[in-house]
Amino acid sequence: MSLSHRFCIAPMMQCTDIHDRFLFRLITKKAFLYTEMVTTNAIIHGKCLNQLKFNNKIEHPVAVQLGGSEPGDLAECAKICSSLGYDEINLNVGCPSERVQKGSFGACLMEDPCLVNECIQAMQEVTSIPITVKCRIGVNKRDDQDFLNNFVKKILNSKFKTLIVHARVAILKGLTPRQNRQIPPLKYENVYQLKKEFPELEIVINGGIKNIEESLIHLEKVDGVMLGRTPYDNPMIVSDIDSRLFNEVDIGSDRKTILKEYLDYCKEQNNHGEPYSRTLKHVFGLNRGLKNAKAFRSLILETMQKNNLEVTQSDLVALV
Repeated sequence: MSLSHRFCIAPMMQCTDIHDRFLFRLITKKAFLYTEMVTTNAIIHGKCLNQLKFNNKIEHPVAVQLGGSEPGDLAECAKICSSLGYDEINLNVGCPSERVQKGSFGACLMEDPCLVNECIQAMQEVTSIPITVKCRIGVNKRDDQDFLNNFVKKILNSKFKTLIVHARVAILKGLTPRQNRQIPPLKYENVYQLKKEFPELEIVINGGIKNIEESLIHLEKVDGVMLGRTPYDNPMIVSDIDSRLFNEVDIGSDRKTILKEYLDYCKEQNNHGEPYSRTLKHVFGLNRGLKNAKAFRSLILETMQKNNLEVTQSDLVALV
């Protein structure tokens, strides 16, 4: 299939699991979806293959994001992910958390682009699906254009086509991951300039983008946009991207219909042992901005606590 990164939903820990991706596919068929980051250790040593499960019938296009820095381990995981049917494997070179740093991967890898290149090539040698990278514009005090350009030059090869760039520097000491998404200033111009320097690369911009209007402005300078917290907190903001960004018919413009379908899905998952606390948490924002939003969130929370959707389902639908 032809893959377009024109609009992407960012990989987010504790957020973009298989259930959240099901919800987004009720709203948009064109957004490129990403899993939560899955570490190579979890796959190889922890045998946590459950984290790699996805719905092969509806989720495409979908990518798995891997965290790791050992080329051999990444190659082994790439073979597994490729066999499962993912459309893309994305290497995390942007996460600034201390836990990730202790594993010698994430944003700290930007300081070792030659190793990143080895990791990319190791995965490319064992699979034909695209290998992409998600990084920052720099690390610590190095957020200048030369640092970013040099990093990209050293990870490039003939098969590497797509780079996703969060337009903030990663501060590896003194800031939490959340603060790293808020405190370092956004430098979109660095990403725009990167596209000028490497016109052959598909460049996707990430960081602080709040809506479709802002996305359209960025798309004048780069090839794609990636939004994270904003669509997670308010899923309906992506309800018209299929028409506005891809010139196709929108599939998920009616909240009530989406909620009904998703609640039926939640009941089905519960019958297979999945608690409502894992599935219903993704719809807290479905009613965002409407008059009944607070009552809706309260009822969702009550349903999760009691693990009984049958009692509240009709009332939830009535609040949307």
